Amino acid sequence: MNRVPIWFERKFEFTFPVELHPNLCARLRGTPARLEEVVRDAPRAVLTRKPPEKWSAQEHAGHLLDLESLWMARVDDYVAGGSELTAADLKNRKTHEANHNARALDEILKEFREARSRLVKRVETIDPALFARAMIHPRLKQPMRMVDHLYFAAEHDDHHLACIWELLNAGDRAG
Repeated sequence: MNRVPIWFERKFEFTFPVELHPNLCARLRGTPARLEEVVRDAPRAVLTRKPPEKWSAQEHAGHLLDLESLWMARVDDYVAGGSELTAADLKNRKTHEANHNARALDEILKEFREARSRLVKRVETIDPALFARAMIHPRLKQPMRMVDHLYFAAEHDDHHLACIWELLNAGDRAG
């Protein structure tokens, strides 16, 4: 089976036109439905099974929820102006401490859908000229336009959806 690439090893080139921001908003808006689709019929035991030193599928879903506050903070950074975006907690303490496996999956999915809806609604109210505003991404150490930030968040979504899919399919083979 192909392995999902390691997120922190990914490199990004932001060369697409700023006019793609509506497409990226549509992609971000669709993530909750795609997440719900991939986990819909998975047994709880498979959703919460943790590989050694890794997250379970349900913890990956919870991590998507956990990062919504960072994505929103960065949108606010673009609106406020400045030179560098809000830094992420690269140790992911929020996800490690959240105990997402003890929660009901439906709660995680509902909260993620609500948080993502708030993010997309916020982005849709922003002056379109701000989509071209660039700030330095603190980990990548490269300029990132707001439209690039939306792409980055969408790629992060897809990364974790792929991890979930991989874990659930491994569960099918193991079960």
